[in-house]
Amino acid sequence: MRTPSYITVFVSSAILMLSCSKEASVPDNSTTDHLKFFGFTLIDTYWDDPTDGKNKMNYIDEVASFSNVADMLVIGPKDNLVERMKQMERYQMKAILHLHGLFFEQTGTTGSSGVKYSLRTDFQNRWDEFVQVNDLQTNQNLIQAFYMGEEPTWNGISYEDLKSATDYVDQQFPDIPIMVIEAYPILDQLQVPASVDWIGFDHYFVKDPVTNPDYQQEWALIKSKLSSSHQRLVIIMDSHYIPEIHGELAHIALEEMGEVAQSYYQLSKSDTSVIALLGYFWPNGFDVPESIGARGMPKSVMDEYARIGKAITGK
Repeated sequence: MRTPSYITVFVSSAILMLSCSKEASVPDNSTTDHLKFFGFTLIDTYWDDPTDGKNKMNYIDEVASFSNVADMLVIGPKDNLVERMKQMERYQMKAILHLHGLFFEQTGTTGSSGVKYSLRTDFQNRWDEFVQVNDLQTNQNLIQAFYMGEEPTWNGISYEDLKSATDYVDQQFPDIPIMVIEAYPILDQLQVPASVDWIGFDHYFVKDPVTNPDYQQEWALIKSKLSSSHQRLVIIMDSHYIPEIHGELAHIALEEMGEVAQSYYQLSKSDTSVIALLGYFWPNGFDVPESIGARGMPKSVMDEYARIGKAITGK
């Protein structure tokens, strides 16, 4: 995921843009009880949709009827999010706090993505201040997960740096899942600290992940990264549309994005290790000006998002 949304990967012929308890047991294969969370990125991340002609950077009201989690960006240690998280709670949703900037800073250009991020030397002080400003020990019931490390391996974050950050957070909040999302081209190099609970990857412009051989190979690879009974998988659903890439290169029509969503949903139901399905992304204009988010999809596609979300959340 790319700050502030999640995810940007560039490969040769296309731009590939790239949220329970820790001790929950794996449910029976005959049910879909394992799939508990649904939501979108860029819901409360300071992104103003340039296509709607108004100043709006919080889209909770638009997704609340079929979502129970949403992306919320943390800018820095003094960022007080309590009222925003309580607003989300009033909509029967919880925040996935996007913490990349709180812990990591760009230190070079040697990562596979063209940038390298390193753990800030004062990360503990920054985190401790953020915890105090938001009284997180009292307000942890407002948080569903901590999203750590922006595509860490892809962006040059070392395993040691990632582990230091996730271990520190886990020691203070052992009951809040820590989530890591990696870029698909480098999944084979991903190392997952034991303090991480939710693991996923992003790969877009795939019409049918259930049958696509490349996606299925990546799916098997991310599953192999699970090393502890508390760890679960998160599926990142492609819910944006870039005509030049989705249409011209991937041969996916805009009206077919509902079928794309259905394939991600079928995949999420098929494996009891999956705990969440998160769509990238909701508002328009992110990554490139012509991108269409879930918010701008045809009604039939938006209806499919709502149907899937309600089936998962029970709303």
